[in-house]
Amino acid sequence: MSKGIVIFDKVSGFQWDKGNQGKNLKKHKVSDNECEEVFFDPDKKLLKDIQHSGREERYILIGKTKSGRLAFLVFTIRKSLVRVISARDLNRKERKLYENE
Repeated sequence: MSKGIVIFDKVSGFQWDKGNQGKNLKKHKVSDNECEEVFFDPDKKLLKDIQHSGREERYILIGKTKSGRLAFLVFTIRKSLVRVISARDLNRKERKLYENE
């Protein structure tokens, strides 16, 4: 699934500002720290979000936090920083995708 997508070699950190800091905690009870943890899951799944890539490329990341919570993230990369756009728990279909591949 993530074969051919090479983006993390250009990343130097995360972008949390007024526009996205704490947003996912309020909407979906996923903290900023949990969002970051998903990027370090060795079994994470990465896809291009073709449907929502307009002015900038967006990606979908499915993975686990340190506590084992399965999360679905949409993010982009601005300059060399990951900017999380949305984060939530996996639904049943996405859980199967994470566990089967």
